[in-house]
Amino acid sequence: MQYIIISIIPILLGSIVAYGMAKKVKVYECFIEGAKEGLKVCINIYPYLLAMLLAVGVFRESGALGYFINLIKPIVKWIGLPAEVVPLVMVKPLSGSGAQGIYMDILSKYGADTYIGLVASIIIGSTETIFYTLTVYFGAVGIKKIRHTLWAAIMADITAIIAAVSIAKIVFMNN
Repeated sequence: MQYIIISIIPILLGSIVAYGMAKKVKVYECFIEGAKEGLKVCINIYPYLLAMLLAVGVFRESGALGYFINLIKPIVKWIGLPAEVVPLVMVKPLSGSGAQGIYMDILSKYGADTYIGLVASIIIGSTETIFYTLTVYFGAVGIKKIRHTLWAAIMADITAIIAAVSIAKIVFMNN
């Protein structure tokens, strides 16, 4: 069984190449063309990503994040969201890598098997990097009017956060 698990990726890649060759597609040239396009996307996105990460870092290191968390603590306490998870909720729509860093901090401080760790785990897995996704995908196809998509995505994230709190409460009540 272990051999099959290890072999899945090479078998999948070999199958793709074989299928392409059978369809008389120049597989290597297509791969190179895709890599070039991917590199162009990375170059176009980099300034926005850098600005987002820098803004999040400055917000966090300046202490403004702590003040903001203290300001909204009564609201998040009312819905059952631990205040320690608020930075994750705020950063996730902007930056997946920034959110991963915050998530790892939460897990190292509180552990994965705590209520805080469970809520953070559900949130990191069920929410989306809304602004990054809108920028990349909508920008790539030239869509400029995003207002309905943005509000739908924000509502989906709010729903995911409420679900994370509810699921974590159910799991911890049953233990």
